[in-house]
Amino acid sequence: MNRLTRDQMAARVAQDIPEGAYVNLGIGLPTKVANYLPAEREVFLHSENGLLGMGPAPAPGEEDQDLINAGKQPVTLLTGGAYFHHADSFAMMRGGHLDICVLGAFQVSARGDLANWHTGAPDAIPAVGGAMDLAIGAKQVFVMMEHQTKTGESKIVNDCTYPLTGIGCVSRIYTDLAVIDVTPAGLVVREMAPGLNFAELQAITAAPLLPPKEKNNA
Repeated sequence: MNRLTRDQMAARVAQDIPEGAYVNLGIGLPTKVANYLPAEREVFLHSENGLLGMGPAPAPGEEDQDLINAGKQPVTLLTGGAYFHHADSFAMMRGGHLDICVLGAFQVSARGDLANWHTGAPDAIPAVGGAMDLAIGAKQVFVMMEHQTKTGESKIVNDCTYPLTGIGCVSRIYTDLAVIDVTPAGLVVREMAPGLNFAELQAITAAPLLPPKEKNNA
C-alpha cells in the first residue's frame, strides 16, 4: 500500500492554505507545512508563544535559539514579522482571528471531534494547553496525522476514546492515505494515495466514509 511521506503530507496541506490566511501550525508534524508554502503566496504563520510572520525552518547552522515556535523548534521570521506577549497571542486565538489551524491528532471522530492531547499513558502531558483554544477559536481546523496507529488501529473512529480537545471542530483530515472532509452528511473522501481504492481505504478506517464527490455525481 502506497503511503505519503510526512513531507508529502505537509506539501499537500500547504496546497490548501490560501493567499492572505492567518494560520497556526500545531506542535509536531504540522510544523513541516511551513517549509512547503509557495514562496509567491503570502501566508501569516502564528505561534501561541507570541510570533506572527514565521518563515520556514532555518538552514543548519543558522538557528537562533532566541527565535523558536511553541514546540521549541528554531524558526525564521519574515520581513514584517512581529513578537508580542503570550496573552495577546491567546487573545488572537480565542477571538476568532485565525483562519486555519493545523493540528496533529490521536483520534478524530466521524462528527469531527478531536482528541490530540492525552492517551492515558503515564508520561503523557498533564494538560491540554493551547490546542483547545486553537481547535475552538480557528475558523477551520485541519488535522494532519497518520491514518493508523503503529499497531494498525484506525485513528479515524466513530467515537473518540481519548479525552477530547474539541467537539465537532475538525473541518478536514489529511493522512498518509487520504484527504477527508468532515461534512454534515459524513466523512467525504476527497483524495486517496496513488494506487489505493475506496474499498481498501474503508477497510482500514473505523468510521464510515463516503466516496469522492465526483463518483457520487457519476
